[in-house]
Amino acid sequence: MAKRSVHDCKILDLPKVTDPRGNLTFIEGEKHVPFEIKRVFFLYDVPTEEGRGAHAHKTLHQFLVCLSGSFDVQLDDGENRTSVHLNRPWRGLHIPPMVWAAEANFDAGSVCLVLASDVFNESDYIRNYDDFMRYVNELRKI
Repeated sequence: MAKRSVHDCKILDLPKVTDPRGNLTFIEGEKHVPFEIKRVFFLYDVPTEEGRGAHAHKTLHQFLVCLSGSFDVQLDDGENRTSVHLNRPWRGLHIPPMVWAAEANFDAGSVCLVLASDVFNESDYIRNYDDFMRYVNELRKI
C-alpha cells in the first residue's frame, strides 16, 4: 500500500461534445479515468446541511463527477488538507487510495456520480478517522 497525498488527487476534464441540441460527455475506463471501472453509483437528494463520504479506501480508486448542482470534496492525507469544489459535469476528481474524502455543502438538487475501481468491499473502507491516521502513520514507517 503506497502512501498517497492530497496532491495525487487530480481534476480531470472529460470529453465534451457540444451541440445546439445539448451537450454530451462520456467516460471510458482506463482512457478518461486512470482505472478500470467496476462499480458506478450516485448520490442525490442529500440535504444541504448533510455530508457524505467521510472515509478512505485502502486500495480503491474513485472518480467523482458533479452531474448537477455543486458540492465540495474535502481531502485529507493525514498531513495536508484541501477542498475541491465540483460544479461541472465534464470535470471530475480522481481520488486515489489512502486519501480521506468527505463531500459537503451540497446545493439542492445536486447529483454526484461516483466511478470506482472495484466492487463494494467493506473491508477496504476506513470509516474512522483515528484508524485512518494509524494506517497513515504505519505507511510512514515503510
